[in-house]
Amino acid sequence: MKFLELTVHTTSEASELVADAMWEFSPHGVTVCDANDIIALQKDSTVFWDYMDESLTSPSQADVLVKCYAEPDRAEELFSAIMKEIATRKENAGGFINFGTLEDTKREIEGDDWIEVWKKHFRPIHVGRSVVIVPEWIKYPKEDGEVIVTLDSNMAFGTGEHETTSMCLELLQEYMKEGDTVIDVGCGSGILGIAAAKLGAKLSYLTDIDPIAVESSKHNCLMNGVSHNIIVSHSNLLDDSNIKGELVLANITAEVLVMLAPSIPKNLKENGTLILSGIIADRLQKVRSAFEAQGLKELEMRNKGEWYALALKRV
Repeated sequence: MKFLELTVHTTSEASELVADAMWEFSPHGVTVCDANDIIALQKDSTVFWDYMDESLTSPSQADVLVKCYAEPDRAEELFSAIMKEIATRKENAGGFINFGTLEDTKREIEGDDWIEVWKKHFRPIHVGRSVVIVPEWIKYPKEDGEVIVTLDSNMAFGTGEHETTSMCLELLQEYMKEGDTVIDVGCGSGILGIAAAKLGAKLSYLTDIDPIAVESSKHNCLMNGVSHNIIVSHSNLLDDSNIKGELVLANITAEVLVMLAPSIPKNLKENGTLILSGIIADRLQKVRSAFEAQGLKELEMRNKGEWYALALKRV
């Protein structure tokens, strides 16, 4: 069987946004080829390299390649939609994120062995004290005390592997109490709300303005058997001040967080906790200031790689 492959040239900083745009339309997985990942592994003292091509860590390899795939009869439509979505994300970033050239190339490939290769990249991911994210095609023997969140083979929007999502999951386990109502603004795959439900939340309220994310969340909720205490809404939560939670999560870009700062606290109960992620270093203080201006007190900051997360309290 033939497939068409779309490759977009970008930067490490923007690769996650480009990959997320591809996930919205591509049903066959996304690949990110980033020399910085090789450099990070090279510096890891727990990894032994028998040999490494020096060209892999040269400055000329700064270009990051993000790839996705489609059947030939749908490729033109899907690839066009992907490039439009990437352009929208670049515009929304307001020049604060370097997207690189965004040059795109297409080629025909034969066979679908790459699908199985892509699946082999994923593995059960342990996050925080007890959560384990498991791709649905992997049989994982649950151990005592573990909370298993199963994600569909599409794996769109959030898998727990990216630093922004894993920090949210860690902070969720630190601050959520059994019986809490948890709100996830921009739910993506539903991973955070599903984890909250399995950790004992009375209700998880998931909202997203992207209809594909909403369908992905609903599907994953069904697969995890938690649909009875999760509401997934295709809407802007911030339009409804009647929905309030003890814990609110927002794993979005820093620019969007700043824009939403005046609105998010109204959905947070008094003494509730707000967890923010998706923040790069040079936007950290701007996000802090925006939410401090709304009367929220910082409890904790976490950092993984180039990303930051904050836990704040409404007092």
